[in-house]
Amino acid sequence: MRNAPPLRHTGMEPFDLAPMARHLSDLVIGVGDAQHGAATPCPAYQVADLLEHIGTMAQAFTASARKQPGPLTEQQPAGDAARLPADWRTRIPGDLGTLAQAWSEPGAWDGMTRIAAMDAPAVMVGVTVADELVVHGWDLACATGQPFRPDPAAVRAARSFLDQFASPDAPAGDEVPFGPSRPAPDDAPALDQVLALAGRDPAWVRPAAKFR
Repeated sequence: MRNAPPLRHTGMEPFDLAPMARHLSDLVIGVGDAQHGAATPCPAYQVADLLEHIGTMAQAFTASARKQPGPLTEQQPAGDAARLPADWRTRIPGDLGTLAQAWSEPGAWDGMTRIAAMDAPAVMVGVTVADELVVHGWDLACATGQPFRPDPAAVRAARSFLDQFASPDAPAGDEVPFGPSRPAPDDAPALDQVLALAGRDPAWVRPAAKFR
């Protein structure tokens, strides 16, 4: 999860998270138990770490949508395979569905809310969710050999967030889930531009030796 940038006018707009949340749910369900140790495009996570992060992230952003500050909104979900629940294949899709529902409720995108121990405009937090769903959805699809078909509205929302936040000077390293932005051709597909801004290599291929 990223820290929100300082409060400023962003031009960001509310949108429906449900299609992207459903697609990510399908990707989660499609992960095989033997794939938990596979590498992902996110150097900080193997597949099981990423699954745990997605589930905890969904819970945190649900609390944020509902303006319910508490332990979930005060921490950065780090992604820890040791904390992945045994019923992850049903629990995480359920949490993603609840996330989408929470952001469709009246007032979810209005005013201020709290996430990662910081106050931020709710509309900014909402498009941060898009960044998480799109980029980590792509991470999971690539790592597990599943097709990735993101919702175009979610890709646009992720881009609106990344245009405000991404930087080539962002921290790098194996513990960083979102690295420095990369250059991308102006005519690159919208998803590739989002991935590059998020510090990903759109041409990433899962290492065969680590995929079991």
